[in-house]
Amino acid sequence: MNIGDAATRSGVSAKMIRYYEQIGLIPTAARTVSGYRNYAPDDVHVLRFIARARDLGFSIGEISELLDLWRDKNRHSADVKALAQARVTDLRLKIVHLQDMADTLENLAHSCGGNERPDCPILQGLEVATGEPAGSTTHQAVNFSSFKKRTAT
Repeated sequence: MNIGDAATRSGVSAKMIRYYEQIGLIPTAARTVSGYRNYAPDDVHVLRFIARARDLGFSIGEISELLDLWRDKNRHSADVKALAQARVTDLRLKIVHLQDMADTLENLAHSCGGNERPDCPILQGLEVATGEPAGSTTHQAVNFSSFKKRTAT
């Protein structure tokens, strides 16, 4: 099958298939007499494996390791489990970070009057820390924890 058919059947774009070949994640496809890539059903199976691993957040390097383990019939399942557990840990950290970001933005939005006045706590919260020289390319992190939701007392 050609690259378009392989892309459709695997759910991986033709551009990504070419990229995976270029970086060595998958072997270079066989070519027809006229020079077109020719993929077998096994190639589509590998591409689906890669797509599923990408959907789960594995990096290209981790997918390469997973492919090696998948192909190795003498593998230790502990090695596969370690990769999966590391991915879970990374995802949980990202969830915490994303929740912190959402909380900060929610607090900033809550502190904004959303009216015709020009002052905006959201923009103030996004400003670079004061005291930097003009044209500085370094930025200090702004501590958004001071933008806690105000509750009525």
